[in-house]
Amino acid sequence: MRALALLSLALVPAAFGGSLWPAAAQRGMIADPRAALTGDILTIVVSEAVAASNSQSTKTARDSSLSGKAAYDGSGDISNNQSLSSRAAVLVTDVLPNGNLVIEGVRVVTFSGETQYVVLHGLVRQADIAPDNTVQSSNIADARVEFYSKGQLTDAQKRGWLANLYEKLRPF
Repeated sequence: MRALALLSLALVPAAFGGSLWPAAAQRGMIADPRAALTGDILTIVVSEAVAASNSQSTKTARDSSLSGKAAYDGSGDISNNQSLSSRAAVLVTDVLPNGNLVIEGVRVVTFSGETQYVVLHGLVRQADIAPDNTVQSSNIADARVEFYSKGQLTDAQKRGWLANLYEKLRPF
């Protein structure tokens, strides 16, 4: 019986207890938790504010002995203020030779038939990463921050094709 057990152990291939993660990606228990390697996750705190305004005025006058006087005054003002705030986790997709991190991520939130997308891309210096593993969106180089929505509410805010055609064809 003992010989049979030894024989069966000799025929079973050896099993190795290895890790699923490469040894280079392992960090100690008290290591810095900030993102530094490809595949690490980093939280971006998006806080963007944009303000734009423009003002124009035009004044013309003409005096002719044949037709009399003609004058035109016109002016217009445009003002636009927008602010965005959100938090999104992104993935470090590459580490450049100088230590900067290439980040990329998408956050999708769906509620009440409306889907909102936050798309983030850019470069982050490791020095800009806070101890809680967050980065302000203003510290992202070559940043591309996109917010867009799809759903019933977004569709309801768009003008129909007939209204667009009327807007293009009306003279004033």
